[in-house]
Amino acid sequence: MSFGNRKETRRSNIMMLLEAIIICYVGYLASVLVKYFFGSYFVVVPLVDFASQVGLFTILVILSALSVGLYEIKLRETFRGVIRRIFVSVAISYFIIEVVTNTFLTNIEISQYYLPSYAGMTILAIVIFRYFINRLGILGLGQSKIIVIGAGERASIIEKRMRREVDRFGFELVGFIPIPGDNREEGIQNEKLLHVKIDENFRNFIADNDIDEVVIACDQRRGTLSVEILFDCRLRGVEVTDLLDFMERETGQIVVNLMYPSWVIYSNGFNSQNYLRDALDYSMNCIMATLVLLLTWPFMLLTAIIIFLEDANLKNPSVIYKQERVGLNGVLFNIIKFRSMRLDAEKDGAKWATANDARVTKVGYFIRKFRIDELPQIWNIFRGEMSFIGPRPERPQFVEQLIREIPYYNQRHNVKPGLAGWAQLNYPYGASVEDSMEKLKFDLYYVKHQSLMLDILILIRTVEVVLFGKGR
Repeated sequence: MSFGNRKETRRSNIMMLLEAIIICYVGYLASVLVKYFFGSYFVVVPLVDFASQVGLFTILVILSALSVGLYEIKLRETFRGVIRRIFVSVAISYFIIEVVTNTFLTNIEISQYYLPSYAGMTILAIVIFRYFINRLGILGLGQSKIIVIGAGERASIIEKRMRREVDRFGFELVGFIPIPGDNREEGIQNEKLLHVKIDENFRNFIADNDIDEVVIACDQRRGTLSVEILFDCRLRGVEVTDLLDFMERETGQIVVNLMYPSWVIYSNGFNSQNYLRDALDYSMNCIMATLVLLLTWPFMLLTAIIIFLEDANLKNPSVIYKQERVGLNGVLFNIIKFRSMRLDAEKDGAKWATANDARVTKVGYFIRKFRIDELPQIWNIFRGEMSFIGPRPERPQFVEQLIREIPYYNQRHNVKPGLAGWAQLNYPYGASVEDSMEKLKFDLYYVKHQSLMLDILILIRTVEVVLFGKGR
């Protein structure tokens, strides 16, 4: 295991252990406070029963936190996003322990106010703990220190794509080292430049500055980099990372315009490692589609009625519309949606949707914002044409153009299209070839890293989009 991975694993393990201790202590503290404020309702239980309940709740919270990625160091998220995941973890644990207690552990008698208080205090305690750990870098768990070899056009992708503080959450970028052959005109403009030679003294620079990782981002590699020096860094435990791998890891996207065939051939991913997930794919999607249908059918019925009434003065009002899309392996199918545009929206041919599109109806604006227009695609999931999670299917007229203009675009069709996707969460609007290029970076990341855990993360964030109306 590399130094960088060992450090990340150690940090995750320490955080997991400390949070488990905090949750256990909060369990004790909650019992004291409930007894103080609700003494008449407090029932003294045997220590073994009390410890069993606290231990079960602690284990459930830690497992739930693992499932939503709270201990994944490379999962970049705002602090508000971290709070959401903490809330989800504790909510899942609270629900499970309520079911278990009322079903199997009925002999345990405890105040009805205890578990709600315990859950609420746990959320508050972990949020405060995470704030001090992640924002102040205490306990010796600070950021990794990184330098970039190269300050030209390729290196500038870091400056352009990772400008915000949250984009560099988890590492400290010490600076960029210019290399002969770099395109300085299109290169780094506002970042710190380090005029250090990649020679025998380079290892001293690495040691003196406690560098954890070296990112290779020079425009010209042949004849400009000393393989021996980089090899020596690697043997000393310093991570040496290609720019593409670095951007993929830190931003959750693959920089398509910088890709080269050998990187695709030798990199990990682009194949599903979860055989159980593959075998149960259709069954799982059907079960989820059934659950969503049971929860949303009243909203779907109301939406259909409102759309019909909005167009009641037209000769042939249409609530649902079908549109041909490109699916798995390029197979065409008809996607089903609630109509959100005027009936004559494409009288002049297929057009890209745009922000504040004048073709969108009043009802259409609302149902698009909350993604209600997508709900009829549950039928496409039942038919096996779509999954819940995957790249959004595009129209064949646009696909033909995009395949010609964007490298590797066709590779997004190697997985089944989805109702929700990684690209929609990270780049929610696409109205041009340039937008399609940006979305492809996230689509290829999903194709490469598809897994049950990533699907769960996408589902959780999609629920947030729906609840808070962040759709387009």
